[in-house]
Formats: sequence, structure tokens, C-alpha cells
Amino acid sequence: MTGDRQATIGDAQRIVVKIGSSSLATTDGGLNHARVDALVATLAEVRARGQDVVLVSSGAIAAGLAPLQLRLRPTDLAAQQAAAAVGQGLLLARYTDRFASQGLTVGQVLLTVEDVTRRSHYRNAQQTLDTLLSMGVVPIINENDAVATQEIRFGDNDRLAALVSHLVHADVLVLLSDVDGLHTAPPGTPGAQRVEVVDDICELSGLDVGGTGSSLGSGGMVTKLEAARIATGAGISTILTSADRAAEAVRGAAVGTWFPANGKRRPARLLWLAHATNAAGDLWLDAGAVRAVVERKASLLAAGITKVTGDFGSGEPVNLRGPDGALVARGLASYDSDEIPSLMGKRTTELAAERGAGYDRAVVHRDVLVVL
Repeated sequence: MTGDRQATIGDAQRIVVKIGSSSLATTDGGLNHARVDALVATLAEVRARGQDVVLVSSGAIAAGLAPLQLRLRPTDLAAQQAAAAVGQGLLLARYTDRFASQGLTVGQVLLTVEDVTRRSHYRNAQQTLDTLLSMGVVPIINENDAVATQEIRFGDNDRLAALVSHLVHADVLVLLSDVDGLHTAPPGTPGAQRVEVVDDICELSGLDVGGTGSSLGSGGMVTKLEAARIATGAGISTILTSADRAAEAVRGAAVGTWFPANGKRRPARLLWLAHATNAAGDLWLDAGAVRAVVERKASLLAAGITKVTGDFGSGEPVNLRGPDGALVARGLASYDSDEIPSLMGKRTTELAAERGAGYDRAVVHRDVLVVL
């Protein structure tokens, strides 16, 4: 398996590396300059091998604590945004200086959930990242904490890193943290052992992986496993290890926990629908419509809808629920929410005859629908 890992990393054309706040900050809230410098040296080594690198970096809020004389990460949103506004500049300045010493240019890209859930936004983000990479720039990505509200936040940069990995067509995702991998029990627990390889994340249901990380971070092992699930399911192999073993990880050494890719790359919009969107409403389906959507991969037609809830417009994401309320799929609505009640239960031919040819379209087309 080590050979497989080395081959996958060695053959990778593009690698995304994510580092968390707890790995970049000192205990008093300032930046750990030595850690930043070591990370930059490692990524420069990857670039020297001819591989593209994208860095997803937390740390803006943590870097802003000391200048604002805050001892702990704030719990209220306004204070977090203030700390991010101060810290983001300090973080990027350090990266810019250290990458420049390696002969590399960086470009900052700040994202919110809306940037990858609205079609026009994620296309813009994709074009920006593609252009930066084509010009030899190292993109440094972070959530835009200074302006993001609770309703439009990723909540953790692990999930953001997985989505970015798909966005830039990465081959490998490296998740760097303050732990050296997944363990059979919380590190420090007697008998806890590092898990070297995870072929199927679904088999981990019995492990105790609770916790939300350090006081300086917002994630934890649960978010890292979710990121690994998203990435591997989209054809991207993933490594989870500690930041001080980053150099070994990108060389293919048997460190941390290795999650080999187990799925095929899917269209970007479907990945966003499955993992990044917040649905604006719900469409309730009868049993026949559920079978059509789930088993036959068909579009959702008005005839199979029994109820609509929420306030949404055409083109916005909606949840598709079965008769029992279970979530079965998510997709982009073709109609406004106030139009759908008058269409429910009617066949497309009937609607076209009553209202015109424009009403023979699906309520959610299969091309913009993902089964969950």
C-alpha cells in the first residue's frame, strides 16, 4: 500500500494542501513563523518536482488575536470577523515573503459558500484558480471570515479544501492538523493506535472520533473525515497527518492515515449540490417519483410532487423528500416556489396544453440533480 501511495503522489499533477489554525498559531494567538516557513519550504519542494500546489490555509482569526489583545478565539460572529480582518493581512504577508524567498508568487483567493453554490460564482472561482495555476502562481485560499455570516459559512476549512480539490481537478488532498492521523480512539487514550489506511470511510462508524479540535480551530476529526469522504468519493486520494510531517507526506512516506480514492470524478455542479449547498426549500415526492429519481436517474416532473415548502426562485437549490420526509436528492428548481403548487400532480403534456410549451419542462432536471 505504501508503494501505491508513493505512486499516486509521485504521478499527481496537482496537490491541494490544507493546514488548520491550531497548526499555524502559537498558544498566545500569534503566528507560528517557524511552522509557516517549514510549510512553505515543503510546498516549494513539490513545485520543484513540477507539480501544481494549491494551499487552503486557516489561521486568519488566530493570527488576529494577539494584535487585538484577545486571549481566546471569540465566540461571537462580529468579533471573529474583526479578528479575521486584522489577521488575514498578517497571514498573507508572511506567506508572500516566504514564498518569494523560494522564487514563487502567491495569489490570495477568499471564498464564501455562495462562491461555490451559485453557478456563476463557482465558474468565476474556477476560472480564477485555473488562470493563477497556469501562470505559475500558488493560490492561497481561505474562507472569507471577515464578511461571511453564519448562514453562508463553510464552518470549517476541511470541507472547503475537499471542494476546492474537486474544483481545481486535484489528484491528492493533504489535510494537515495537530494530530498525526486517525486513531482507533482519541490520541493519548491507552491502547489508541494510528489507522494507516482507510479503504472505506463507512467502516469507521464504530470509532470514537468526536471532538471539535483545539481552542484556536473550528474543525475536528469529524470534519476531516467528512472532507476525506467528499474527496475520495470524487476520485481524489487523501492524506491526514500532522503539520510537522508535511514534508514526509508529500513525498509519499507512510505517515498519517491514507484514504485512497474510491470514486469517479463527477461534474463540479453536482458535487456542490451534494456537499456545499444550503437548500432554499423542499419538494415532497410520492413513491413513484422517488423511484424515478433514485433508481432510474430521471428528472423530477410536476406529476410526482405532493407538497412544496420554503420560498425559492428558479435556479435555486431545493431538497427532494420522500413521502416520509426522508431526504433523497437535491437539485436546482426550474420554477419559483409560488408557481409549483398549481402544477403539482399534472403531467407535462397536460401542462403544455393548458399553459403553453414552456411548461413542459421538468421541475428539477436530472442534469442538475444529485441523489443523496
